Amino acid sequence: MPRSLLVALCLLAPAAFAAAAPKNSADAPALICPKGAPGGTSCFISKQDRKDARRAFEQGAKLEKQQQFKPAFEQFDRASRLVPGDLNFLTAREMVKSQLVYERVEEGDRLLAAHHDANAAAQFRAALDLDPENQYAGQRLADAVGGPAAMASSLPKPLSDAGEIHLQPKDEQASFSYRGDVRGLYEQLASAYGVVATFDDSVTARPVRFNLDRVDFFTALQLAGQVSKTMTTTLDATHFLVLADTLENHKQFDRMSLQTFQLPPHSNTQEGNDMVMVMRNMFDLRFVSAGATAGTVDIRAPQWQLAALTRLIEQISTQRPQVMMEISVFQINHQFLRDLGVHIPNQFNLYNIPAGALAALGGQNIQDVINQLISSGGINQGGSGALSGILAQLGGGTNSIFSQPLATFGGGLTLEGLTLGQLSTAISVNESWSRSLDQVYLRTAQGNDASFHLGTRYPIINATYAPVFNSPQISKVLGNQTYIPPVPSVSYEDLGLSLKTKPAVNGNGDVRMDLEIQVRSLTGVVSNGVPVISNREYKGSLSVPDGAPTIVAGALTNSESHSLTGIPGLGQIPGLNQITTSNARQTEEDELLIIITPHVVANRARTTDDIWLSGK
Repeated sequence: MPRSLLVALCLLAPAAFAAAAPKNSADAPALICPKGAPGGTSCFISKQDRKDARRAFEQGAKLEKQQQFKPAFEQFDRASRLVPGDLNFLTAREMVKSQLVYERVEEGDRLLAAHHDANAAAQFRAALDLDPENQYAGQRLADAVGGPAAMASSLPKPLSDAGEIHLQPKDEQASFSYRGDVRGLYEQLASAYGVVATFDDSVTARPVRFNLDRVDFFTALQLAGQVSKTMTTTLDATHFLVLADTLENHKQFDRMSLQTFQLPPHSNTQEGNDMVMVMRNMFDLRFVSAGATAGTVDIRAPQWQLAALTRLIEQISTQRPQVMMEISVFQINHQFLRDLGVHIPNQFNLYNIPAGALAALGGQNIQDVINQLISSGGINQGGSGALSGILAQLGGGTNSIFSQPLATFGGGLTLEGLTLGQLSTAISVNESWSRSLDQVYLRTAQGNDASFHLGTRYPIINATYAPVFNSPQISKVLGNQTYIPPVPSVSYEDLGLSLKTKPAVNGNGDVRMDLEIQVRSLTGVVSNGVPVISNREYKGSLSVPDGAPTIVAGALTNSESHSLTGIPGLGQIPGLNQITTSNARQTEEDELLIIITPHVVANRARTTDDIWLSGK
């Protein structure tokens, strides 16, 4: 849908602009105030205007969600006029206006198909009031108002016609009873109708019998050619040439007309060349000169051949159907993490412990033990530092062997200590859901490609730059930290969903779509510093009725991991393993669903009348 924004300078205050605004707000141009442009004049907008614009914008957004597009458009239009420089207001206004135009045109097409021309014309006028540059709405309005006459006016017509020379015999009837050669037959025929016959060297002498009663000149001329195996061509109004009826003589002497045709609407030069090739092959044309840039073709051929060609161009000159495709993309992500169970100690450490150290640290603080040894005379003040270090390794740190459960056995120098791991219980559940819906409308003509991308563009560094040798200049900039490295070479890869389709409307109204779908995402794996991208592609075609939704692609990714931690044997007993081991389960589900609903919003009934080729 064509939309245009007229960029203008604000030369007056907002109050003066509002007073001079057009009555029809849809026809008024949207303004953008050039802020900070050299020589430009900024729009002066009061705080109250900004406040009112924001309130109108919020009201319009609520109305749009309620599918009340007309009042929503009025609110967005008011906001964009109060604050002309806000692109959010302008964008919302143009989007709602496009929806209104689409609804008016679609309703007009439906009414016109039901032969309610007056009501259809009203809908097309309403669409043109919103979007005066909509060529399709203007053309459909002409169809609704003018009917067949408007259709005929849009068909291609010859731009020039050099005409054809016609023989002008007497307008009377004559009778013939002739027996002789070919030359004598034509001389008698020409004398009877007041014209002159000239003979070519290719005419051979052969006996003929010719009996007719009261016929006109052209009937007698046609029958004479059949019985004598000859053909004629007009030289001027009173002279004609008689030749042998051969293919070579037809190519050289058949009377030609020159006609210039306007080619049917086409989007590129290749389509125009294809049309000219179809004309050349179907009608066996030899003299064709096509103007690729002007969209015209000059053809020299017999008049009857040009007449048939004109009818063919009339049949293929209808506008190509327009198709609106409603694309819905559903994405669902579900993650679930559960950790449940009891962790029983399954590791132990064995230590050799002096008996005195064990007795001395029986539930007492290390410093208290050292103070008791000093007061009892067991050690002096100078040797307390070394003992403090030894005892600290045994019981003062967080990783002390005495901080874990301790069991001892043996005696004297063989006193051993046993520590076990900690007993722990895990009970945790973590679940998350993510749902998203993207709805896009694409409009294109039959045979044209329409592309849609949903996602991001991920930068990948291809090359970086660094000085390969040292020099005084490089050392200087590195030393004073003024070195600015060059910008690295970066390429961008499209991640997400990419869709490309080419619609075509079949004769029964169904829409055939050629589809190419690509889903790309990061895998989390890096190879030589470059991220690895996963790629899933779908390519195919399908045919669906007009307005029927169809699922064109769907992807489901389901991953599940289950970990079990515990003592061998106990962790494999059903039921008991739920309380004697630690069970962790993690699942992740990703779903992608693409639904396309085609709508034929502009179509024409195509005539298939027979075209008869006749050289007589």
